[in-house]
This record gives sequence, C-alpha cells and structure tokens, in this order.
Amino acid sequence: MKEIIIVTQNRAGLLSDISMILAERGINIETIDAEEVQGVAVVDMTVDCYNEALCSLRDAGFEAVTEDAFLVRLQDEPGALAKVTKRFKDAGINLRSVRFIRRQEGAAFVALATDRTEEAKALVREYLVNS
Repeated sequence: MKEIIIVTQNRAGLLSDISMILAERGINIETIDAEEVQGVAVVDMTVDCYNEALCSLRDAGFEAVTEDAFLVRLQDEPGALAKVTKRFKDAGINLRSVRFIRRQEGAAFVALATDRTEEAKALVREYLVNS
C-alpha cells in the first residue's frame, strides 16, 4: 500500500482544495488523516488511483511525497499494538507512521510504515494482510 503525504502551511480550505482536486479527477480518498503542528499541516492519505492522485496533487502545486506502508490485522484489544511495536523497538526499527484503518468484528487493521519495510514485515509476518 502506498501513502501520499503532503506537508504544507496550514490554511483555511486546505482539505477542501485537496479533496476537490482528487474529486475532479474521479479519485476516491480511501483513508485520510490531517494534523496541524504550529501552523504546518500534515495530510496523510491513501487513494484508489495512486499514480494519478500523486501527479494531480503535484500539478496543483502540492509537495506530495510517498511512503510504502503495509497492513497488519491485530486483535482489537488493549496491548495488541504495544506487542507489535515492541518488536520494532527491540529490532531498532523506527516506525515513521502508524494509522488505524478500520476496526471490524474484534479486529483492528493498522497501516505501518518504516524505513526498513522488508525487515519489519518479517517481524510481524503472522499479522500481515495481503503480504
């Protein structure tokens, strides 16, 4: 799974502009997370037409970057994420992003991104979705 990340000055209408660019091209936003830190907006999303979305956002002047992420399925219970992230800590692997995608029937689907994707996947092989 590929994530698109935009880091830009926050302003009124930012998410409206981003979503309109994608909507005009028929691109569906599958997940989105937006945060502001001291006036800077960080928008992290997945879409159904990755390459077209990336090009469209860049053509509109957004500095969009990408990151590979992989999906794990955990029990939706206290400590499940801690158990998995401890494996990365013990292996010295930095988690660059963690996003809960969906909770369903006692399971939590979580997207993880690291700077050592293949090594990280090997640590959580039994939890991988669509490896």
